Formats: sequence, C-alpha cells, structure tokens
Amino acid sequence: MTQIRVMDAARFLGVSDDTVRRWIEAGTLTGQRDAAGRTVVAGTELAALAKEQAALPPDQAAAGSSARNRFVGLVTSVVMDKVMAQVELQCGPHRVVSLMSAEAVRELGLEPGSVATAVVKATNVIVQTPAAQPAKGRP
Repeated sequence: MTQIRVMDAARFLGVSDDTVRRWIEAGTLTGQRDAAGRTVVAGTELAALAKEQAALPPDQAAAGSSARNRFVGLVTSVVMDKVMAQVELQCGPHRVVSLMSAEAVRELGLEPGSVATAVVKATNVIVQTPAAQPAKGRP
C-alpha cells in the first residue's frame, strides 16, 4: 500500500500541512506512522478525498456526448493571430490549453474572464509515476 507523507498529501490536495494534520485529528483522514516515525496517510484514502474535494462548477452547456472529460473553468488568456488562437483556461487546479481557429474564438466570444468548458476526447492517455516501480512480485 502506498503511503504518502503529510507534506506531500497537502501539496496534492492544495492545502497546508496543518490542514492535513487537522483532518487526521478530526478523523477525515487516517494517519499512521512510517518506519521513520513520520505521519503518513494511505494513498487510496488520499485519492478518495481528493476526488471528493474536486468540485468543479456545474457544466451548464452539457449535451449528449461520448467525451467524458469535461472541465468547466475561466478563460485566463487568449493569444490570437489572423488564423489561429491559443486559449488557456483555469479549471479548478488544472490549466487547460486549447489551440483553435481565430474564427472559433470570435464566434464563441472567448476572452479572459469568460466561463467555458474544455471537452477532452483523447485516444491516448499517458500515465507516469515519479520513478520506475517494479510490479509487486516481479524483480
């Protein structure tokens, strides 16, 4: 089982170390001691709390779609030339960047401060870990 130190848990949740310690005291998270005597939390428990805490605003433009990755956020930047544009959104803790036609930006009325939804449909998703970790039971 993956154990995560309090300081790392705080970073993943976007809160202070003290907040994580208060959550442990309140029973929101279960703290344990690792071999070095540091307070840690179970990775699975932290992941469940992170998912529960990740509340984006409701997607008012939701329509029937096969794309399941929808991120509601605020437009923070629009860089546009005659033909193409780069639009940056802040969706909760996530920065999403889209390249689109300048015509689309004008039609959608995108400008800093606009509310928009980033819809992501990817055929490839790459998952990385901090370091190569052998599978359990394998060398």
